[in-house]
Amino acid sequence: MTFDDRYRRLVDRTGNRIDPDDPADVLAMPVIVRIEKSDPPARADLLVAAARAAVLLCLDERGDPGGPWASALDSWCGARIRKIARRARGTHWVAAGDVDGVTTEDGTGAARAILPGPVGAVDRRIARLQIGGTDLSGDLPALRSAADVGPVVLAVNPGLTMTVGKLAAQVGHGSMLAAGLFPSDEAERWYDDACPLSVCSVTGDGWRELLRAADDDDGTAVAVRDAGYTEIAPGSVTVIAARASRLVP
Repeated sequence: MTFDDRYRRLVDRTGNRIDPDDPADVLAMPVIVRIEKSDPPARADLLVAAARAAVLLCLDERGDPGGPWASALDSWCGARIRKIARRARGTHWVAAGDVDGVTTEDGTGAARAILPGPVGAVDRRIARLQIGGTDLSGDLPALRSAADVGPVVLAVNPGLTMTVGKLAAQVGHGSMLAAGLFPSDEAERWYDDACPLSVCSVTGDGWRELLRAADDDDGTAVAVRDAGYTEIAPGSVTVIAARASRLVP
C-alpha cells in the first residue's frame, strides 16, 4: 500500500455505516491529552498536538494492508467518525504510551491518538482516564502571516463555547479533513513533515469568509459539523480547516 492508498482511505471514507444496535460496539478514536496538575500546557499547544496526532495516526504506515492497524482503520473510516478525548497525567500518561497509537508534542502540549476500536472494549489503561473536566484557560492566537501558521489552519468557531476536551476531538476531525485539501503528492509531503498546522481564532469577516469558502466547496476550506452528542447543538460548525494560502498572503 502506497501513501496514496492511505490517503484515499482517509479522504474517500464513507462514514455512512449505520451505528450498531449495541452502543458498546460503536467505534471511536480515543484522544489522550496530557494535562499535568502542576504544570498544565497552553491551550493552543495542546490542541495543535491533538490535531496532528489524529491525522498522523490515520496516515501511518502501520495501516497498510496486512499491517497491525489496517483492520481497525478500515472499519473506523467506514463508520461515523467519532473521537473521545480523555486526560492523563503522571504514570497514567506514561501507561497510555504503551497502547497502540501516535504521540505528538507541540510547545508545551502533548497528545496521543489511540487506534480506534469499540467503545466497550477500550484498553483498561485508556478506559480508566477521565473524560469530563478537561479544560484549560487561555485564548487561541489570532491568525497572522502564513510563515506563522504553516500550511494548514484550523479556525475555531468564535461563537461557540467548548471545553478543551471537546475541541481536541473537533480539531482532530479538522486535521483529517485538511488532508483532502491537498492532492496526494502534497499531502504526502505534509505527512512527511509531521503534519504541521495551527489552531487559531478567526473572528468577524474572516470567519464569515471561511464559512462561505467551506460552503462553496472550492477545495480551499472544509467545515467540521458536529453531530451534537455533547456540549453543542447538532449541525454546529465547530472548526473550519483551511489551506493557509486561503487566509493569509
